[in-house]
Amino acid sequence: MSNNKKQIVKDKSNFQLRMITEVEVMKKVFSDPILLGAIVTVLTIVTMFIVFPLVNILKESFIYEDKFSIHHYSEIYRLSYNKDIILNTLKLGVTVSLLSTVVGFIFAYASAYVKIKFKKILNGIAILPIISPPFVIGLSAILLFGRMGIITRGIFGMKNAEIYGFHGLVLVQVLTFFPVAFLVLVGLLEQIDPSVEEASRDLGASRWKVFSTITLPLMAPGIANAALLVFIQSVADFGNPMVIGGNYTTMAVQIYMQGIGSLNMSGATALAIILLLVSVSAFITQKFYLGKKSYVTVTGKVSRRRELISEKKVVTPLSITVILVSIFVGMMYILIPIGSFIKLWGVNYSLTLDHYKYVFGLGFKPIFDTLKLAMIATPITGILSMVIAFLVIRRKFLGRAYIDFVTMLSIAIPGTVVGLGYVITYNKPPLVLTGTGIILIIAFVMRSMPVGIRSGMASLQQIDPSIEEAASALGASSKKVFTSITIPMIKPALFSGLVYAFARSMTLVSTIIFLVSAKYNLLTVATMSQIDQGRIGVASVYSTLLIIIVGSMIALMRFALSKMGVSQEDIKL
Repeated sequence: MSNNKKQIVKDKSNFQLRMITEVEVMKKVFSDPILLGAIVTVLTIVTMFIVFPLVNILKESFIYEDKFSIHHYSEIYRLSYNKDIILNTLKLGVTVSLLSTVVGFIFAYASAYVKIKFKKILNGIAILPIISPPFVIGLSAILLFGRMGIITRGIFGMKNAEIYGFHGLVLVQVLTFFPVAFLVLVGLLEQIDPSVEEASRDLGASRWKVFSTITLPLMAPGIANAALLVFIQSVADFGNPMVIGGNYTTMAVQIYMQGIGSLNMSGATALAIILLLVSVSAFITQKFYLGKKSYVTVTGKVSRRRELISEKKVVTPLSITVILVSIFVGMMYILIPIGSFIKLWGVNYSLTLDHYKYVFGLGFKPIFDTLKLAMIATPITGILSMVIAFLVIRRKFLGRAYIDFVTMLSIAIPGTVVGLGYVITYNKPPLVLTGTGIILIIAFVMRSMPVGIRSGMASLQQIDPSIEEAASALGASSKKVFTSITIPMIKPALFSGLVYAFARSMTLVSTIIFLVSAKYNLLTVATMSQIDQGRIGVASVYSTLLIIIVGSMIALMRFALSKMGVSQEDIKL
């Protein structure tokens, strides 16, 4: 028999074996109603609330005067204004990515390598963007550097100070997103075995030589990963460009202005598809290409603790840099509660409670609505995330790869694209959800769920499946295995997901800006509306209360979890 015929026979046998295996797997699935129900439910949710909205955006972008057309894309190409918006977004993303990665690396290196005080401050700064609205630094920048800012008008007497635009956006986005780079890089730096660098030092290499020839090359893929993650965050950001962008318009803002402001849904969808392609391309590069190019564990596990650098010529400049940036970021956040007590910023600095009286009188509804919907969405997000993680890691079934890919890719979908997709998809029969609390809860769940899923999957991959397999072999159903064995073993991941889901739901803006209504006007949207109207004091009250609520709930949840046996180190927030 020729080699070709042997190969054909072999391929046929492998195909038949795979088919038999698939049939056996599906038999097991159909024999377990709970497992089958969970799979069908997850497939339905993922398809309806992630895939369908994107498909409808794509379809809508090719419709012009009820016919298939590339008119909207040709308009983007034809109009220089639209091309400028795309270039603006890319320019901003690249600039913020580079600067945030540099600042994040300095913080990470100081934390992992250098003997400096106040290291807990670094971790505190790292979680500030998570527990605060995405535009809070933009609001602070207005208070400091705006036309009536303390520094520009109060100290330097500048009457035409301009924080709005590209430079202001770069400042607020770098301060907002450098913690993302810090969190990625500090973990990688801690994985480098110190013996590699110390061997070089023993052979006479200087600190700079070791850093430039060993540490930096080992970290190169990680640095590129961090830069791409920040780039994705920057191009997808809606809150800061809306608050402080001025005439420097980005794609996220333009999608909203066209879709809601001009009621040009088709034009908005075409721009949304371009933004989606930019964001997803960066994510795929980061995840599938650079994600595999990490060399920090080249020597295996870290052999011992690193001896921190204590030389003054290294410690002093790094300490000064870290402290100055930390003070500046801290000042940005402190200004918000201060601003909430000022009568009229830039004109009358007398203290007043008028802004609080307004919020607790006429303006309390957004706070109540946001808190109520976030409290409903949080347990749904936590449970659904762990169910999906369990199915993807522990069960074989038709559609598993589809669920894994879609939920992973959803991390990279900009919030404005999701919000626009929901408006187009669920604004007409057979399922009309826009204007209801249900669509807002769905938005909260879908935007927080991917992080919970990844956390659950990471925990499950570290746990030997033999315990669950033994329970299944003894006749336990999938429900029994999941609730009695799996959940207790991945409890830290579940509760970390709950904490993150609540914080994200309370501070979400880009998705729900499309979905709020007279019945449900959420806190972040109400804050942005107050900023737009020039009511900085009321906006500061809303932001202050939001930070207090989220911070208090996180502290309360962490305390409750510590009483349940979950260590603080296991809660990744």
